[in-house]
Amino acid sequence: MSGSANVQAPAAVVELPHVEPPVSLRKRVLTGALLVVVGLVTVLGWGLGSGGADATFRFGGGSSVTLPDLRVPGTVTPVVLGVVVVLLGVFQLARGFRARRGPLVVAVTLVCFVVAFLCWVMSGADAQSMDVVRLLQQTVFLATPLILGALAGVLGERSGVVNVAIEGQLLTGAFAGALVGSMAGNLGAGVVGAVLAGAVVGWLLAVFAIRYRVNQVILGVVLNAAALGFTGWAYKALMQTDTQRYNSPGVLGPLPVPGLSQIPVLGPLLFQANVLVYVMYVVIIALQVVLFRTKWGLRTRAVGEHPKAAATVGIDVLRVRYVNVVVAGGIAGLAGAYLSIGTIGPFTENMSAGKGFIALAAVIFGRWTPRGAVGAALLFGFFAALQTLVGILQGPAAVPSSFLAMLPYLATILAVAGFVGRVRPPAASGEAYP
Repeated sequence: MSGSANVQAPAAVVELPHVEPPVSLRKRVLTGALLVVVGLVTVLGWGLGSGGADATFRFGGGSSVTLPDLRVPGTVTPVVLGVVVVLLGVFQLARGFRARRGPLVVAVTLVCFVVAFLCWVMSGADAQSMDVVRLLQQTVFLATPLILGALAGVLGERSGVVNVAIEGQLLTGAFAGALVGSMAGNLGAGVVGAVLAGAVVGWLLAVFAIRYRVNQVILGVVLNAAALGFTGWAYKALMQTDTQRYNSPGVLGPLPVPGLSQIPVLGPLLFQANVLVYVMYVVIIALQVVLFRTKWGLRTRAVGEHPKAAATVGIDVLRVRYVNVVVAGGIAGLAGAYLSIGTIGPFTENMSAGKGFIALAAVIFGRWTPRGAVGAALLFGFFAALQTLVGILQGPAAVPSSFLAMLPYLATILAVAGFVGRVRPPAASGEAYP
């Protein structure tokens, strides 16, 4: 009894709050100084350098129900937005934002910079306006192949295979979509052909990367070169010799969704597209759910992080990688179909034009998640659409289109540098197994 009296009850388990590691002084100073510079450029360049006229934002986009125009001062608005960015930079220099606030700070900075720039463009001597919905429609139009390509990259890298061959998969899918669609006289057959062609390139990537353990980056470059050479040769040998038979597939027209297509702003933006865009919506949701809400997704992430540990619990590492890389190739092939039969119809030589590499950058900027990759691809698409808009509107001074093309890559560098939080790929990405 005396011994039992000395037995003490187990101590209660106390959960300690999660404490984020402090941001290094060097990183805080560099990012804060960069924000201040961006804010000053916004104030001095877009604000004080404006033409003085008001900026008018319209919200039409082809919907029967439109919102009233938004008219803002062309000089005051950029100055105020620039001051906001400067204050963000000063706070970063003085105290520093928490790491999890980094993405929000980057997003606010980009929004302020872009809105101020648009005000500057429309502040010339002549009254000018811009249809925001049309700009966003063009953004979705240009971002669709990037989104699908980025999702293919996310699925491959989450499985442990770096998919540098996205460019080749896009190009092969575009070629097969136009060729099969022309020969079959059916655009649906063209879409299937594009998906299968992309899956074949994905299968080649899987075989050489998984079975023969070829360096995945070099392998991706080789597959891209092979796809460029093959499609270029076939284009000249078949499509140019008999265009009517081999390269006249037609174009997938828009399919407005009844009711939803008439919603102001969102209707013209999301529900007046062709079928490939609607398929893209399904792929985005499906991949997000599969990766983070299913057993297969758990196995995929385990294989991408620690394949040896995954194998010890009975997961067939090679099978998971094979399946995911081939499926990823099919998704990229679907993006290729959008480039040809989803937009212009006929195939043209090298029509992917580096979009696969932009999609790969979106994977990194999106931190290897479907939602992040979609957001990054939309960002790239937005700035591509903005280049076209600037070419139409006459601002107070000429702005090189390359300046706008540079901005999303600058944002990607910020992401890789760690300003939006620690950016780490899956631990086993690019590593051969076993």
